[in-house]
Amino acid sequence: MIVLLQRIKEGKVTIGGEQISRTGPGLCLFLGVAKGDTKENADYLVEKAVNLRIFEDETGRFNRSLLEVDGEVLVVSEFTLYGDCTKGRRPSFSRAGPPQEAEMLYNYFVQKLKDLGLKVATGRFQAKMDVSLINDGPVTLILNSR
Repeated sequence: MIVLLQRIKEGKVTIGGEQISRTGPGLCLFLGVAKGDTKENADYLVEKAVNLRIFEDETGRFNRSLLEVDGEVLVVSEFTLYGDCTKGRRPSFSRAGPPQEAEMLYNYFVQKLKDLGLKVATGRFQAKMDVSLINDGPVTLILNSR
């Protein structure tokens, strides 16, 4: 399981011209699920993302976590994070998890964030979405559960 994490000032998801979710300052987490991923992979990434000290303190240093700043989260499923571009000109997505398993782990990941008391907005699994963000920093990191 992989997460592309971006610190944001705000984010929103629109499908077919209709805004389906919106979030304030915090994180946008693009979540990719690979074949063989488990709930343990999701647990690890949830814990890592919410506790990373990537928010500034009063001196401007990265000393605060999402939990400490009471930030919000936007989670968007992103199977293309497992796109392999090493051969040819078209990415191979053979490492991405099957949709049914991936959706179950995506929903589990989102619920784990909510269980921490966080305000969580989401995209829609397998939908063609327009995701709008205002990056803060920018701060962009890749987290991998393997």
